[in-house]
Amino acid sequence: MADEIAIGKQAQAEVRKTTPELKDAAVQAYISRIGRRLAGQARGTRYPYSFSIANYREINAFALPGGPIWVNRGAIEAAKNESQLAGVVAHEIAHIAQRHSARQLSNAMVTNLGLTLLGALLGNSGGANAANIAARYVASGAFLKFSRDDEREADRVGAAIMARAGWDAHGMIELMQTIREQQRRDPSSVEVFFSNHPSPGDRIGELNRVVSKRRTGTRDSAAFQSTRARLKQLPPARSMK
Repeated sequence: MADEIAIGKQAQAEVRKTTPELKDAAVQAYISRIGRRLAGQARGTRYPYSFSIANYREINAFALPGGPIWVNRGAIEAAKNESQLAGVVAHEIAHIAQRHSARQLSNAMVTNLGLTLLGALLGNSGGANAANIAARYVASGAFLKFSRDDEREADRVGAAIMARAGWDAHGMIELMQTIREQQRRDPSSVEVFFSNHPSPGDRIGELNRVVSKRRTGTRDSAAFQSTRARLKQLPPARSMK
């Protein structure tokens, strides 16, 4: 776990080199507040979760090993209520909590980075080795793709995290529906999402089977709506292309 967190910390530094980060203090504080509340309900290893906002217009989010999570500004703007945004963050927390990110890192090291580096992950890594592994891991883009089974599990576990944290888990389903609608209106805004996630239709079907039909928990808040309003006042987000 210590190596996983160390490499994740270095991977975060690598991502920051090429990703435009939204630095607005109020928006950042709001996203971190949502993230901490959800992370408090994640089971298993207690990772040092952190939450950053990529100033990109496209709908996307991703998790790095050991705790760092990034949410695109486009995902915040696409959400119509707080439970939909919580669904995005909970899904990424689930990838980390279920150790999908850690397994993905191990697999990437074997298949893309070479077996000679495997020992570093297993306990022999100093700071230089962790930085080297992280740089090659981020450059490979492996952190952007999970297996279909991992994605399904992250939806299922993420919905449970949402419910325990007090949000309506139907928000995750609603966001999938929003993304499907967005594909018809503005295909370029969801192109990245579709390149590294299963189709929303498949995910909606799976979520409908595991999320209780009875609606409970928070759907929206004044804080969410004021955050969206604040984003509209800021200069437009960049495109990932």
